[in-house]
Amino acid sequence: MSHEQNAIDFSLTHCRTIAVVGLSPKPHRDSYRVSQYMQAQGWRIIPVNPLATEILGERAYASLTEAAQHARIDMVNCFRNAQDIPPIADEAIAIGAKALWLQIGIAHAQAAAWALDAGLWVVQDRCLMVEHARWVQTHV
Repeated sequence: MSHEQNAIDFSLTHCRTIAVVGLSPKPHRDSYRVSQYMQAQGWRIIPVNPLATEILGERAYASLTEAAQHARIDMVNCFRNAQDIPPIADEAIAIGAKALWLQIGIAHAQAAAWALDAGLWVVQDRCLMVEHARWVQTHV
């Protein structure tokens, strides 16, 4: 089994609280739809968006660091441009997250390497909702 598949399995088995960096309050956006889906599947979503106060019924935070002061964050799910990932990876490491997930279309080799070196599970260029639906089919 590939490291990436192991990372997907670990993330979906052990990460029940997901900080979503770049979660939009707009229902038509992918970040909203993916987060709403995961929330409906029983995961806790912690919105990280400095321009919002609440999304999906959860208080939104300006940063991962601020969010981590209020909740234990297992996974950091990123809906940001690739060039924005390094400081997010640094924060994910600093708050003690278990996993860093970069949504489909997002990859950053250096930031992924830092997170891996710090002991985080890393998934890049994959949709959490799609991978969860696939995972559920093989783990029921």
